[in-house]
Amino acid sequence: MSDGQTLTASIWKGLTLGAEGHLTLSAEFKDADRTERGGYDFRQQYPLVNGAFDPREQTIDRFNAWYGEPEVRQATFFANAGLPLDNGARLYGWAGYQDRKARSAGFYRRALDARNVITIYPNGFLPLIQPDIADFSIAGGVEWNWGDWAFDGSLVYGSNEMDFTIEQTLNASIGATSATEFDAGGYEYDQLVFNLSGVRSFDVASLASPLNLAIGVEARNEGYQIHAGEPDSYRFGGRVLAGNVPAAPGAQVFPGFRPENELDENRNAIGVFVDLEAQLTERLLGSVALRAEDYSDFGGNASGKLALRFDANDAFALRGSMQTGFRAPSPQQQFFTTTSTNFINGVPFDITTFPVDDPVAIALGARSLEAEESVNFSLGAVFDFGGATLTVDAYRIDVDNRIVLSENLTQANVRQFLTSRGFIGVGGGRFFINGVDTETQGVDVVLTVPWQTASTGDFEFTLSGNFNNTDVTRVPTTAPLAALNPAPVLFGRINVLTLEEGTPKNKFGAGLDWSLGSWGATLRAIRYGEVLDPGTDAANDVTLGAETVVDLEGRFDVNERLTLALGAENLFDVYPDAFPLGRNTTGNTPFSNYSPFGRSGRFVYARLNFGF
Repeated sequence: MSDGQTLTASIWKGLTLGAEGHLTLSAEFKDADRTERGGYDFRQQYPLVNGAFDPREQTIDRFNAWYGEPEVRQATFFANAGLPLDNGARLYGWAGYQDRKARSAGFYRRALDARNVITIYPNGFLPLIQPDIADFSIAGGVEWNWGDWAFDGSLVYGSNEMDFTIEQTLNASIGATSATEFDAGGYEYDQLVFNLSGVRSFDVASLASPLNLAIGVEARNEGYQIHAGEPDSYRFGGRVLAGNVPAAPGAQVFPGFRPENELDENRNAIGVFVDLEAQLTERLLGSVALRAEDYSDFGGNASGKLALRFDANDAFALRGSMQTGFRAPSPQQQFFTTTSTNFINGVPFDITTFPVDDPVAIALGARSLEAEESVNFSLGAVFDFGGATLTVDAYRIDVDNRIVLSENLTQANVRQFLTSRGFIGVGGGRFFINGVDTETQGVDVVLTVPWQTASTGDFEFTLSGNFNNTDVTRVPTTAPLAALNPAPVLFGRINVLTLEEGTPKNKFGAGLDWSLGSWGATLRAIRYGEVLDPGTDAANDVTLGAETVVDLEGRFDVNERLTLALGAENLFDVYPDAFPLGRNTTGNTPFSNYSPFGRSGRFVYARLNFGF
């Protein structure tokens, strides 16, 4: 069997613009079918009939999940232009638009599931999520010289809008009259950025080369909006099940955004930088850079970098750097919010992802987000063996105050605490918080060996390796939650182990590129080390064994305009280790999402390039 069929068609054309300018137009269309790597759903599907199994248990299709890559339909258009002016300046700009529709699925709702309405879906249903994404960008700029300075100024606008349609679903709390498709709302993010930079060099007597200076300023406005879905996508319709248990409200798999989730936030930021680089001596290159930014919503920060490269001779060089960095909290991390209603012992509670300035989040200990800060060190060597090159680089990265999404705080004592503070009907939730510190250290090694022959073609061999280790050295706490007994955990075991062991601690690669006349080929192999998929406790942890994935492509130039390529990614159809039964209780999820090379198996393709 095969799936995941993908068709990609693209066209590119360069045109003249005036006497010396250019205009490049391109378009691409992609149509990718879903892949299915789910298993056999061995669970009981139907309610019992007079105490016996329903005969349909024998005939229902139990391969009922979509567990794999989503369906994607994508159209992209892009234009790029440049136009020299008579005074030596140059205008440039680009514009792009992409419309992308995808469909993926949640977990299968069986016919007997309380989240089902059996008169609508007598055999159960698989709810589908369809995000409709629109990306747009446009930019214009000018480059010019002023004395010894070369300047570049530009204005760029970009936006991303995502709207969610939930298909093949229902609102169980409405009952038999529920719709099966809902507009669940969505969100939008946009940026307007102005950049101005200048570059020039100075002659400095004590230096072995001119001193290169770059300075610049950036001003940015960011906007973030959330808009609500239709009421039936989130509301409680009043239906009550046996035992006086209220039915689940909202669209199954993705309750819509509510009016109280709607927002329209903006912030401004301005940054400046300076960069200096020069040959300090004939063999020693040095550079230093400083950058400072100030944000209207959280304050400012500064970072810097110092780098040196020493060429001992033509065959050996040492290089090293030390830098600090920061990443400002994004508007999404500061303002994102969504709410769903859960019934606990028949009582409705709102479970919310709170923005950090919400009174409930503040009561739980949330504070205004601060920037993540990092300190990076690297030291490496470069060897040149008469064409072959070897690079070895060691690094250490310490990140403080990582911004993370807390665990879902819905414990009984959290609800009691919120009720005591006057938040009636709030069942808890989660929020973004600073407070995770990590230390990462590792080594990268890359060997490249070219080999040219008269009769068998040109070869380039590449060997690479990476060794790394990450430790979580601090997790967040808040005083209000720490005072509860038992104290809820803000960043739990699964999240900690995901950072420490959720990616391979070693990865090795080997590659070969070959060309001879009209023929060419590429062979790559990557060995991924072990990965841990953490469970709720050590007994449920699953270690995915090391695996090697091989890619192969062959190419032939039919003529000057036409090239044909055939290839396969994951040539030997390698899959990650399957889950044990304890981690695949539905039969629908046999493979881990932690696999570093996915779970889709072999992908075979043909590519045709035609120039005109």
